Amino acid sequence: MDVTITLTVNGVARTVTTDPQRPLLDVLREDLHLTGTKYGCGEGHCGACTVLMDGKPARSCVVPVSLADKKSIITIEGLAKGDSLHPVQEAFLAEGAIQCGYCTPGMILSAVALLQDKSNPTDEEIVAGMNGNICRCNGYVKIMNAVRRAAGKVRR
Repeated sequence: MDVTITLTVNGVARTVTTDPQRPLLDVLREDLHLTGTKYGCGEGHCGACTVLMDGKPARSCVVPVSLADKKSIITIEGLAKGDSLHPVQEAFLAEGAIQCGYCTPGMILSAVALLQDKSNPTDEEIVAGMNGNICRCNGYVKIMNAVRRAAGKVRR
């Protein structure tokens, strides 16, 4: 039985009527046409599908859309403000932390969440905060450099 779900996606109130157990990822990509969030493993282990739900990282491939009801969701499409990239996006570009780009949206959103909690993280805190985001190209050194660079720009 379908239900009506109301969520705020990238600052815009959206309503969908769907199966409440349907993955949030499917709703974002198929119903709302926000394809920046990627399907990776389908089990919440690789991080490609990471979005921010009420400011916290969430693996959208395993989050039933019913849990997103009345929540704020930020996808990679919602980070930039007009033509201005978010500091984490700028840092990923500057450090060349993008190879194939498939993991990049999830990596960036995880980094944003980390830097919201810890404005000047240690390397160990960066590793812990990014744990669960897999880069199959093995670009971890550049990703670490990007998070360090962004920390200097995101500080409160």
